[in-house]
Amino acid sequence: MQRDAQGLELTTDSAPAAAAWDQTIAAYLGYRADTAQRLAATLAADPGFGLGQCLSGYVALLGFNAAMLPVAAAAADRARPLLAAATLRERAHLAALEAWLAGMADRAVRIWEQILADHPRDALAFRLAHFVNFWLGRPERMRASVLAVEPHWDRDAASFTALLACRCFAFEECGLYTEAEAAGREAIARDPTDVWAAHGVAHVLEMQGRRAEGVAWIEQLAPGWEAANNLRHHLYWHAALFHFERGAFDRVLALYDTGFRDLGAPLTVAQPDLYIDVQNAVSMLYRLARQGIDVGARWEELADKAEARIGDCLSAFTLPHWAMALAATHRWDAAERFLRAMRHCAAGSDTIAAQVRAAALPASEAVVAAARGMPAEAVALMRPALGAMRMLGGSHAQQDVLEQLFLDCAMAAGATEDAWMLLERAAGCHPVPPHRRRGYVAAARALGFD
Repeated sequence: MQRDAQGLELTTDSAPAAAAWDQTIAAYLGYRADTAQRLAATLAADPGFGLGQCLSGYVALLGFNAAMLPVAAAAADRARPLLAAATLRERAHLAALEAWLAGMADRAVRIWEQILADHPRDALAFRLAHFVNFWLGRPERMRASVLAVEPHWDRDAASFTALLACRCFAFEECGLYTEAEAAGREAIARDPTDVWAAHGVAHVLEMQGRRAEGVAWIEQLAPGWEAANNLRHHLYWHAALFHFERGAFDRVLALYDTGFRDLGAPLTVAQPDLYIDVQNAVSMLYRLARQGIDVGARWEELADKAEARIGDCLSAFTLPHWAMALAATHRWDAAERFLRAMRHCAAGSDTIAAQVRAAALPASEAVVAAARGMPAEAVALMRPALGAMRMLGGSHAQQDVLEQLFLDCAMAAGATEDAWMLLERAAGCHPVPPHRRRGYVAAARALGFD
């Protein structure tokens, strides 16, 4: 029996495996690109380390890619006999993996939260719950988790930086910007390479309309992200969003091609259709197209990938983005197959089916209807689902593109009351008023909304 850096028991007799485990968890908390390699070193030190095999399953699921489900299932199969005589905490991790594999992400979260109730220093359970709660649209649960475990973590430990980063983002998504920014800046003071903390502060700056500060924040920290995974692409997307709001569209396109959708970059080559990268690319092209900016052939490769992922509903928030790519390239047959596959998924009884049924499917149907010149139909499809859009996860900044879709359709259909309602919703959840936001200003002026 060994113990990890948090003092928790690990069912392995290998000191090298325990040391490699700590390095793996540190890499996961830090969004490092070499997390999988560190995990491989852990399992090489002790192939019989059950919690390590369980983590292999978790890692396979983190990318929300149906092609990785067999990999995750095989990891669970390897872990099951190895964990039969392990600690209750480690066996609970296996139960969470199995729930997540079965599409019951909400059950997996409940298990991680129970682990944390018993073992509040379990960094893996904490970070997984933070991640999945985010993609279930539950920022209040993210914040509650931070507040519950924070008193039990050692402020002097390196891992406390990751907790501060999570505090930053959870508080930001709950609209508590002062507390969020303080936590994020403290994390960066401790470790300037922490991309999750950099990301949380970027969200604060975006929500408060501090665009020049946002550009400077990212440019200042970017040199420290060489070891980071694809989250650094998302930070470049944030930089592009700041430039977009300032009307620097050439800079936005440059960041698209060299920052967050560089097709030749090693991280992109390794995972060319990773959900977060697709969300970055599609949402920015959509925003640019609304401004009349020529984006060239950039939609085509995204539409190719959308066709290849028809039937994969693991990332509910990505689904309307795939629909946007198919609609932008007028691939109507593929779009219909895409929607049929979503309807099949929506008929299920798991967490994913509920997300698709309530929000992803109506949003995607609205995307296609709008692109085919039927804005009134798009409004009718999407209106009942507006209140459920948070179920898809995604930040306020990311959800914004769906709100702009509805606004466009309402304006095009002459549905003034719907457009006014959307502007009120946007003003209610975003401190920057619509007339100071590029995606809303035209409609706000046209309707006299101030």
